[in-house]
Amino acid sequence: MEISKNNNIVTSEQKTTSKQYYFIAIGGVGMSGLAKYLLENGCDVSGSDIVDSKYIDKLRKLGATIHIGQKAENVPEDAIVVASTAIREDNPEMIRAKELGLKIYHRSDILAEISRLGKFFLGFSGTHGKTTTSGLCAYVLEKAGLIPSYVVGGLLPDIGLNAHCQNGKFFCAELDESDGTIVKYSPNICVVNNLEADHLDFYKDGLKSILETFEKFISNMSEDSILLVNKDCKGAMSLHSHKAITFGLSDADYTAKNIEFKSDCTTFDVYYKNNFLTDLTIILRGKHNVYNALSVIASLHQAGVDIRKVKPHFATFSGMGRRFQKVGEFDGITIFDDYAHHPTEIKATLSSTEGMEDKHIIAVFQPHRYTRLKNLWNEFLDAFSSVDKVYVTDVYAASEDVIDGINSENFVKELSSHVNCEYISGSIKDVAKKLYPQLKENDVIIGLGAGTITNLGKELLTLNEEVMEIAR
Repeated sequence: MEISKNNNIVTSEQKTTSKQYYFIAIGGVGMSGLAKYLLENGCDVSGSDIVDSKYIDKLRKLGATIHIGQKAENVPEDAIVVASTAIREDNPEMIRAKELGLKIYHRSDILAEISRLGKFFLGFSGTHGKTTTSGLCAYVLEKAGLIPSYVVGGLLPDIGLNAHCQNGKFFCAELDESDGTIVKYSPNICVVNNLEADHLDFYKDGLKSILETFEKFISNMSEDSILLVNKDCKGAMSLHSHKAITFGLSDADYTAKNIEFKSDCTTFDVYYKNNFLTDLTIILRGKHNVYNALSVIASLHQAGVDIRKVKPHFATFSGMGRRFQKVGEFDGITIFDDYAHHPTEIKATLSSTEGMEDKHIIAVFQPHRYTRLKNLWNEFLDAFSSVDKVYVTDVYAASEDVIDGINSENFVKELSSHVNCEYISGSIKDVAKKLYPQLKENDVIIGLGAGTITNLGKELLTLNEEVMEIAR
């Protein structure tokens, strides 16, 4: 596969090609980021999706041709087709691409090719925290004037981009392990935030399978590459790498000390090999974000970045979209949206409410995938102990088939012995209609999940607007 720039040879890594790129399901945050990067690199890009979105809007403005609705006739006769693992073999555009004999690449192939275009490659991996750490890294480099290139899994705060092709030295990317494709990458520096059992639809032997994949990934990295591993994570420390540099809250190469959780920020000191490196202030909440910031400062230090240039910008990073993101407020009620869909992520997100003692914390959980709910059932039961009430919506299938007995209604029956909870069926619009009349001043609503739960805030705000309009 070759990526061209205006069909001319630009660097030794970039070669000429007359092909264009066609993305099946171009509108997601990951696929749209890759498409945007190719457009900015001078490539011809087209694609399709089922519904319009803000990401598609931005791609159109950059010159992409995008079809709403997936049909065989949308596929060009001369294109490299790009798809993700979620695209099934019976997708009409996939069928047509095969009939035409077109090259079909997984989205990871495109990211891997982009990462080989001569930049210093900073990769962020692990079960949790990839989007935040890759986004934070890109953000502080951008704000420091180092003009990085990046492809990350969310919109950078203030900047509002999920991907950008620029002329600076560094390329930052989130490396997804969910389908094993992480083995295709070879970053100059790789952060392993943590490792535990997840994506059990793919990793049949759980953590053992994940570790095997990461071992292969690490073996593909060059001899002079750097691996940064969370020393406080048992799974990550199970990796057999003698050259790993560690980060953590005690007894690591990079250590966060003197941590203070304040009402409006978190402060801590960073030590490298027991020597003071810098003090750091972040406005993200929760201990997990101390780890996130620590891993990013460590990666930048290892990359030779002047820490004095990036340090101030850690304190202005408000978080990636869908990571404890405040999406609405009315009548003393606050609504947050979070992508957390694994028990550990949910616990971390809910820990962000520490210090809200005067608030009534309500979690609205949309289970993501039947396989995940089945395999982590007991872990999910223990994930909500810190909240006052849990509402559970129907499972977001993510193209999976139903598993007999694995559903939200049965889950709530068991969860009720752990925490005050209730099952609400129907669409997220239906959920909002049933939830809205029960809300009171000082309630904090946190939508949790990787599916349509992200629309909860919008639906609640719309309902409130309608009530206010009637009151007028």
